[in-house]
Amino acid sequence: MDKSILNQFLHEYDVKRNIAIEKAKKRKVDLINANPKLLEIENKIAKNSLTISKSMLLADKKNQDILLSNLKKENSKLIKEKKALIKSITNSTTYFSPNFECKLCLDTGYVTKDGLSTLCSCLKQKIYDVYYNKSNIGNIEKENFSTFNEKIFSTTKNKEKYNSDLSPRENIIIIKDKTQSFINNFDDISEKNLIFTGTTGTGKTFLTNCIANELLKMNKTVLYQTAPVMFDKILNEKFQKDTISSNFFENILTVDLLIIDDLGSENISDSKISDLFTIINTRLLNQNHRITKTIISTNLSIEDLFNLYTPRIGSRMAGNYRFLRFFGDDLRFKKDN
Repeated sequence: MDKSILNQFLHEYDVKRNIAIEKAKKRKVDLINANPKLLEIENKIAKNSLTISKSMLLADKKNQDILLSNLKKENSKLIKEKKALIKSITNSTTYFSPNFECKLCLDTGYVTKDGLSTLCSCLKQKIYDVYYNKSNIGNIEKENFSTFNEKIFSTTKNKEKYNSDLSPRENIIIIKDKTQSFINNFDDISEKNLIFTGTTGTGKTFLTNCIANELLKMNKTVLYQTAPVMFDKILNEKFQKDTISSNFFENILTVDLLIIDDLGSENISDSKISDLFTIINTRLLNQNHRITKTIISTNLSIEDLFNLYTPRIGSRMAGNYRFLRFFGDDLRFKKDN
């Protein structure tokens, strides 16, 4: 990864963190100045601490312990009174706390656990967006569950045409319910991955973006790639032709949600089939340590998928993926007309 990009992001984090801290300080000053009682309590706490500190310098060990105990009791009482007063004025218990954008890393970009600092999911996502997602999930703000409209799907049933007893609208409602179950149970190891099958323009990409949108809100990382681009990037990384894609394969294997779009449109080779098996299999094995899920979108039928790829891949799909078939008229054609 280009270090200048990371440094740019970290600078942005520093700026927004400092802004949040300064705003919190201003809120505190403004509230205290507007409420004499609050200022009085603040002054008492400060005076208490200073008085006891001076006294402790002159006291023996026994008296120091007594003074310290008295300080804790008195200040605890004052702090409790201050919190109650702040809540009565602001209806908030965190009014003086900075409003950090990310509650996980507090806008530092890093999370520390057991003495080890790692990139926060919010910073990882910024990196994924720059290198991988920019051209793929650009419509994510427009394509979400709040803009989902089941009424654009036909209510006409045509078993001969759709190979289903359901109308396209009935089918998409069922699919939507299953995708929401996928989101709600993302961290459940028993919740299966998803494969969206169906012809172009039947809503696969829209619902994929809906899912991505919701998981990003849950601080999950999302990496979205079309199959041809993904396999080309993997190949370039293997032969070090693309330094920007460094660690791409590792990110593919470890990201919380991997979305592979348009599987089957790539020029299929033994190498790509092998890479696909590694991706699917490794991401399933990851569930022993942490939850990683995958969504595959394809214009191929279920039968075509099993015929085109190896039985090993087919068996992994059959056992660990839920197949959701989209059908109906091309919605993009409807929009254009």
